[in-house]
Amino acid sequence: MNNLVIVESPTKARTLARFLGNSYQIEASMGHIRDLPKAELGIDIEANFEPKYIIPRDKRKRVNELKKIAKGAKQIWLATDPDREGEAIAWHTAELLSNPEVKLPSGGPRLKVKSGQDQREVRLDDLAVGGDRTEKNLSKSVQIKRVVFHEITKEAIDDAFKNPRDIDIKLVDAQQARRVLDRLVGYKLSPLLWQKIKRGLSAGRVQSVALRLIVEKEREIEKFKPQEYWVIEVELENTEKQNFFVKLIEVNGKKADVKDKKEADKIVADLKEASYQISKITQKQVKRYPSPPFITSTLVQNAGNKLGFTAKKTMMLSQNLYEQGLITYMRTDSFNLAQSALSAIRAYISSNFSKAYLPHQPKFYKSKSKNAQEAHEAIRPTKIGYRMSDVGIQNGLTRDHGRLYDLIWKRTLASQMNEAVLDQTTVDVVTSLEGDREERSRRTPAAQLLQDEEVRRDTELAGPPKNKYLLRATGSVLKFDGWLGVYGVKQVEEESFDSSSASLTADAQDKDERKQILPKLSEGEDLNMVQVLPSQHFTEPPPRYTEASLIKKLEELGIGRPSTYAPILATITERYYIERKERKLFPTPLGIAVVDFLIKYFPDVFDYKFTANMEDQLDEISRGERPWKETLKNFYTPFEEKLEKTEEKAGKVKLELEMTDEKCPNCGKNLVIRIGRFGKFLACSGFPECKYTGSLDIKINAKCPQDGGEIVVRRTKKGRVFYGCKNYPNCKYASWTKPKEEKV
Repeated sequence: MNNLVIVESPTKARTLARFLGNSYQIEASMGHIRDLPKAELGIDIEANFEPKYIIPRDKRKRVNELKKIAKGAKQIWLATDPDREGEAIAWHTAELLSNPEVKLPSGGPRLKVKSGQDQREVRLDDLAVGGDRTEKNLSKSVQIKRVVFHEITKEAIDDAFKNPRDIDIKLVDAQQARRVLDRLVGYKLSPLLWQKIKRGLSAGRVQSVALRLIVEKEREIEKFKPQEYWVIEVELENTEKQNFFVKLIEVNGKKADVKDKKEADKIVADLKEASYQISKITQKQVKRYPSPPFITSTLVQNAGNKLGFTAKKTMMLSQNLYEQGLITYMRTDSFNLAQSALSAIRAYISSNFSKAYLPHQPKFYKSKSKNAQEAHEAIRPTKIGYRMSDVGIQNGLTRDHGRLYDLIWKRTLASQMNEAVLDQTTVDVVTSLEGDREERSRRTPAAQLLQDEEVRRDTELAGPPKNKYLLRATGSVLKFDGWLGVYGVKQVEEESFDSSSASLTADAQDKDERKQILPKLSEGEDLNMVQVLPSQHFTEPPPRYTEASLIKKLEELGIGRPSTYAPILATITERYYIERKERKLFPTPLGIAVVDFLIKYFPDVFDYKFTANMEDQLDEISRGERPWKETLKNFYTPFEEKLEKTEEKAGKVKLELEMTDEKCPNCGKNLVIRIGRFGKFLACSGFPECKYTGSLDIKINAKCPQDGGEIVVRRTKKGRVFYGCKNYPNCKYASWTKPKEEKV
């Protein structure tokens, strides 16, 4: 064997094998083959934050196999993912394979490890070097090279193997810095949370900041007091007996702000007695521009909004699509598209749409992130001619893979098409009250025409006349669909197109306006009032975060990176710090307690700007602009001081318990909801005197197919969710799949 190629997963290995041929043996590392130990800190702080990497027990057999295979190779190609994690896996693999002195014995807890002139005895778990790099080789004839590609296609693979490079130590250092930083925070804070709040808790450097956002949003909602306001519309009829609606926008030259029924009734009375005339018609063309192709954050947001996928599911599905060679690498913050991809997309548009849809030049989008990896690509299909119906024929792919692929395909194609064009019409209507009408009726036709012209001129110069009401109607007609044609959008009425989510949504400022197509109207035209339509409304509290909106907020704050969004959300969910209800994120009492404690005693560490600044510093490390261990030292020194002070001063935090109406079957006291290792459960409020516990049944609107009982959500001992009949053990129905809920 001349060539050994190492990737992370078997799926990626199988796809790669289709392009490389028989002269290459492709093996999977099965992810990281070295990591920090779970049972200890694994960082020698006194030795300048040196990591103590180990080979996890479940990876020892694989490492042994890779080392044996590597002995027969003349060339080793490390083809792991093109990001910091992939670079770190490549580096760890190279370190292990290039050190012939490190062997995995069949038995015995210790062995000799030789490094240079020194020899030391180590535990089996310590079979690895630390964070400093050493130059070692399998033999003088064996070379280890790094190959990087952003899509698994023949062209990309051929190019990568023709242009190998060395491992980028700057990226490795950035990954090590993040890993060590997160370990220091988590490992040092977790015992403190156990001591001060509850056993089994943990804290994360970035996850806790995301949790803080959710908690602060909940408190903002709790403080919110709804305010009453009224919207007043008038149905009018033109001279051709065609009806349309206008909305009150100004009273006495000021923006209409009708706060209560009394004020609304007065305006309604006036409008019922008023006469109406069109004072101004404005027509203009409005362009709707396409959004850039997907990056990680926008893909996760759109998949959440449009498909209802969690961030974790989106990243899992996109990983599958990437490893099967269907899309480019899914962890990216760059909007760039390869020149070959742009050419293929433009050719597809030219063949499948008219010339009007194809811009003269390709569209380029600039990232808002100052640290975007511009050498990377956006997320796109590897073959633009490959449609969603084709995805289903791939091995192991599902309908959800196809739905996600379709989302990516449409966004990619739309990003390179011409903008949509809308004709937008705005009609302003002014009123005259009874006295004005009498004066109008006494004028000669010539005098009235002169007066009408003066009204129009005065309106244009100074806005609507004083002590009059100004009403307005708007309407839009789609003149050219442009990129909207990809989504099948053929008509735009009184709405604006939100290209970031590829859906029609009412403009936030005009959410109370009526959708309509306006009839033919002219300036100076008198109108008949058909009816006045007042409606009462109340301001709404700020919406709770969904996964999509939380990721958008994190991105705005500069917190997190493409590889961290999904793990952040998965972690705070698995720890029961938050709950999902109809996609909305609610903090649990436990999550609130953790956030309050961390903000009180570690305000700087869990500050938004501080966390964003740390992300910037990690990016600087990846570019070789900052020493990684110096960054760790600058963080840890003040952090350690805060730890010591908090251990001394902080008191025990009492968790608020959710009281229920159910009674304890043992002692008759009320049951409360507690959170344990595997989620919520019922417990007696008389604990510790009464130790009764029971399962907490979360009902869904579905009936058991066996006995018609209610279906409830339950968890296994390992925390996996399943659906069972409430009448258990009399009925033993259970399903991993959520039953279809009945319509109310």
